[in-house]
Amino acid sequence: MSSDRLVPGDPAPAFTLTNADGDQVSLSDYAGGKVIVYFYPAAMTPGCTTQAVDFTAAVDDLDDAGLAVVGISPDQPEKLAKFKASSSVAFPLLADPEKNVVKAYRAYGTRMLYGKLIEGVIRSTFVVEVADDGTGTIDVAQYNVKATGHVAKLKRDLKI
Repeated sequence: MSSDRLVPGDPAPAFTLTNADGDQVSLSDYAGGKVIVYFYPAAMTPGCTTQAVDFTAAVDDLDDAGLAVVGISPDQPEKLAKFKASSSVAFPLLADPEKNVVKAYRAYGTRMLYGKLIEGVIRSTFVVEVADDGTGTIDVAQYNVKATGHVAKLKRDLKI
């Protein structure tokens, strides 16, 4: 897999994944709007919980700014359902166990975990503008984001 990153102006890879409730969610569901698509390594881990809680706390401000939010991880829908319930997550969590979408967004590769290099999900956030025909364009691409403070920084970057 190429280590090339997606950049603003690139086409956003389309996806249809199963959410925590067992329903299918597609990028095209957000046609005519903007959606924050963020990738995180694993549900119910400290950093990922912090990030999900921070996005949940910001969901009204993001919604007022015309931005929906979806979180994507390699977890199974059943684990996502537990995560959503335990952390009161207020947006769709999508399961990508085959890692096809995370790889399409170039958010999978070598990363540091507790001082060791591992292969895994690279915590990444994208703002995607979705045209009326359901195709997406990358507006913002941020790789290797920190779990703590990321949502506040994203809101500043987006002037929200």
